[in-house]
Amino acid sequence: MIRSLFSGASGMKNHQTRMDVIGNNIANVNTTGFKGSRANFQDILYQTVRYASAAGTTAAGTNVGGVSPSQVGLGVMVSSITNNTGQGGLQNTGRSLDLGINGNGWYILSTDGTAVTGDTVGKLNERFSREGIFYVDNLGNLVNSNGYYLCDTSGNSINLGTAGIATITVSKDGVISGKDLQGNDLPTATIGLAMFPNQDGLERDGQNTYKISQTSGFITDVGGIGTPNANGYGTINSGFLEMSNVDLTDEFTSLITTQRGYQANARTVTTSDQILEELLNIKR
Repeated sequence: MIRSLFSGASGMKNHQTRMDVIGNNIANVNTTGFKGSRANFQDILYQTVRYASAAGTTAAGTNVGGVSPSQVGLGVMVSSITNNTGQGGLQNTGRSLDLGINGNGWYILSTDGTAVTGDTVGKLNERFSREGIFYVDNLGNLVNSNGYYLCDTSGNSINLGTAGIATITVSKDGVISGKDLQGNDLPTATIGLAMFPNQDGLERDGQNTYKISQTSGFITDVGGIGTPNANGYGTINSGFLEMSNVDLTDEFTSLITTQRGYQANARTVTTSDQILEELLNIKR
């Protein structure tokens, strides 16, 4: 009964973690470019009550059959929290610098305007995102809502000059074109995209951005920074935003099963407590 008490407690704790993950998914159902996640469970350890024995003949010459091991489990743990980096739906906004990716690529962002290489873990200036809301700042830099610089196919930040923007278009190939307020052509630039050997292994950094991790691999592992509409990087769709890939139907279903799992484990704890109380009262 002590084992059941601790098994129930581990069940409550880990179902709470799963509830936290589901709650975050639901909270971000309307977050642009958000990717959902899922908590996965696995059993912990087992205490062997009786070891297995093979079939054979005893010393007295009696034939005996084999016996399987008898083991009691000791609860549950969260084995992993996995990212779902699948494609989100594209929503029409009509704004030229709302850029939705349809494919596997990621926007390359520099937090300080220096070049991004994506070839190592831990670089403080490198971020990656699927959120496609961009602006032109007062110095002509193309930045996101956090002020991070959008990078081109060379990993350098994109600058469109300081003469102002009269018109601007972005093709599916990521080519930026348009006119400034004096009627001159904007500087030519092509948006670069990144891919990774294991994009599910990217580390979340908040504000719709991700960092390279030990398990994601590097941009250089798949040929370096790529060009949109080529080699599987996907197309850039101007006037559209990629929405969250969270499916509310799935999340509410998981919410219900997680709640019931928590309640069942709580009942295991209270029942084990009642048994212990009865045991303590035997002497009275």
